[in-house]
Amino acid sequence: MTKDEADLHVERWRDHWVLDQAFDDDIEAMTVRIGAIQKFFKATTKEAVARVGLQDFEYETLHALMIRDTPGRASPGQLAQEMGVSGAGVTGRLDSMEKKGWLKRMPGADDRRRVEVEATREGLRLWREAMALRGSAEDDVAHVLTAKELTSLNRLLKKMTLHIEQARDADVG
Repeated sequence: MTKDEADLHVERWRDHWVLDQAFDDDIEAMTVRIGAIQKFFKATTKEAVARVGLQDFEYETLHALMIRDTPGRASPGQLAQEMGVSGAGVTGRLDSMEKKGWLKRMPGADDRRRVEVEATREGLRLWREAMALRGSAEDDVAHVLTAKELTSLNRLLKKMTLHIEQARDADVG
């Protein structure tokens, strides 16, 4: 099989480690490959977002709004928390996106003193267009695997992410 960047990375770095420090070729190659795949997906998302005329922060805001349990609707505070952005940062985002017609603010359904943000049809259209472009890039990469390989990969990745989530939850609890 042809060597990839991870193979070359491992070959370069294998002999740089001190003799008393372990270097596992497979673990290093896995880490480099997962990083390369993540970089590819970030780049294709950035390209998709630009193609539909959104800036990164606008897509991020629409995405955070759309992937909620209540798709398309949230309070500014909820969005700020979910995106890890300050309240002032979210306010600036919402102001500019509301001017462009991609979202609107309105009184809360249960408490009219609260403000809720809702995606407009145009905001939803742009988000879906970017998601379709992004999904096309994801499909392109996934199609190099057979259905059985993709199932196996997902099973293995899930095993790793569950381990990470359990360790994180144990640290928090």
